[in-house]
Amino acid sequence: MPSGQIPQDTRQDRPAGPRALAPIPLDVESVFPELTGMARQVTLLYPRAGQPGPGESSVGGPLLWPAGEAWPVCAEAGHYLPLADPVGPEPVAMVPVLQLYARDVSDLVFPAGTDLLQILWCPLVHEDGQYAANPRVLWRDSSSTAADAAAWRPPRPHRADEDFVPRPCTVSPTPAVEYPNWDLPEQLVELIGERFGEWEQERGFGFFDVATTQQSKVGGYPSWTQAPDWPDCEGCGTRMEHLVSITATEAGMGRWLPLDERDPAQDDATTPSWRAEADPAVLDSMGHDMDLGDLGGMYFFVCRTCPDTPCTHRYD
Repeated sequence: MPSGQIPQDTRQDRPAGPRALAPIPLDVESVFPELTGMARQVTLLYPRAGQPGPGESSVGGPLLWPAGEAWPVCAEAGHYLPLADPVGPEPVAMVPVLQLYARDVSDLVFPAGTDLLQILWCPLVHEDGQYAANPRVLWRDSSSTAADAAAWRPPRPHRADEDFVPRPCTVSPTPAVEYPNWDLPEQLVELIGERFGEWEQERGFGFFDVATTQQSKVGGYPSWTQAPDWPDCEGCGTRMEHLVSITATEAGMGRWLPLDERDPAQDDATTPSWRAEADPAVLDSMGHDMDLGDLGGMYFFVCRTCPDTPCTHRYD
């Protein structure tokens, strides 16, 4: 394919657009007024196995990449493959993890002059305190990148931990509203925790089932599976903003399961949305197929106060 040409008419498995979700079965702030003001806009990604192109938002799909820019590699000393002299060592190539176009995620604020977010990482564990893949976050202008896009396939890493290598997935960015889970202040949990339990016992579903999300998403609250670990910006000292969560778990049942993926056998008035399970026929296509250790997640944060928009990450 000549440089600069992106296949627009040969894409397969196009993103379906926002997924239809069941309405939340309670007015959170009426039932729990202590949570007033804690709602946040979130965009759920719903990665599904497919064949996205470089002109699409994706998880694990091909990136829109400048022809003159070298593909990033890992500089970790122990991740080199020794070659015969005088060639020298071969570093581990990073793998594409996420690509998001601004047109698909209206709530995501891009730095001035950019409309494309890309995340790659080294698919080997780094013993740097995180014990996870080592990522790189890039912001680009899609128009100038597409004008001279690389036609070659990126190199594949010669070594990889499969827990950190995503399969190509289309995404269906879906706006929603969520409330904090692990980020609820401890004193607030102590204050209304008993009422959470009473509500669940009375209604058959819990606050955390229908008002909080633990899946791959943009914005909102991080999908923590352990105690929160919010980073402060090294440049200005302010607490950084949650950018993206890439998680090993996706909604296979309940309120956050898209309506069109419900098991047809349960698609009736007798099965409430917060109990519905996924159609067995679609289960294999759900998610990026990474375990991220032990069903964990990688969480990315950004500082919008500093002019260079620094990013960092956390892993649990």
